[in-house]
Amino acid sequence: MKRKCITPQTRRGFLVGAASVLASPALAQYIPGDPLRPAPEDEPAVDRNISSFRALSWQPYFSNTRNGAILVDTQSRALHYWSDDKATYKLYPSSVPLTEEMTRRGRTSVIRKVVGPTWAPTPSMKRRNPEWPDFIPAGPDNPLGTHALYLGWKYYRIHGTHDTRKIGRRSSNGCIGLYNEHIAELFAMTNVGTQVLLI
Repeated sequence: MKRKCITPQTRRGFLVGAASVLASPALAQYIPGDPLRPAPEDEPAVDRNISSFRALSWQPYFSNTRNGAILVDTQSRALHYWSDDKATYKLYPSSVPLTEEMTRRGRTSVIRKVVGPTWAPTPSMKRRNPEWPDFIPAGPDNPLGTHALYLGWKYYRIHGTHDTRKIGRRSSNGCIGLYNEHIAELFAMTNVGTQVLLI
């Protein structure tokens, strides 16, 4: 089998093309301190995705998987799911709260499931962002995406997002965000009563 050689001209063309793609505003990703990739003017600066995805076992986190179990690791920005019978394990990239002050950790459970959720800012969100609307109906502009799992803690949810740039980042006001296709899959597997642990 012959190996293809990359000529200097081909290699140079490839490198120039790759550099132009990376410099494209549509594809460039913000990196803190990098003047070539500054934060967009209309968006807050957030750390880049540094997720490290690795499979975990449920045993260190739960005594059982009754009703299913969801583990949200805010450091690796990943959500793990185990079914009641342990036959299904899923790992999803997620967005996590923007700051430590907005981050809640501990045990709770899914208390409600909603397809096409509506959204209203919490009182603290409204204080920080008085220009935000008081209500957004279900649809493509809704920050909760297509599905939401309401948790036992007031105002906290695991939900979808139409803004896929947020996944893998510290970007939320307290909730855990997933791609819409992932929240739809998780939504179908979970029940009211599914255990949830945020670490």
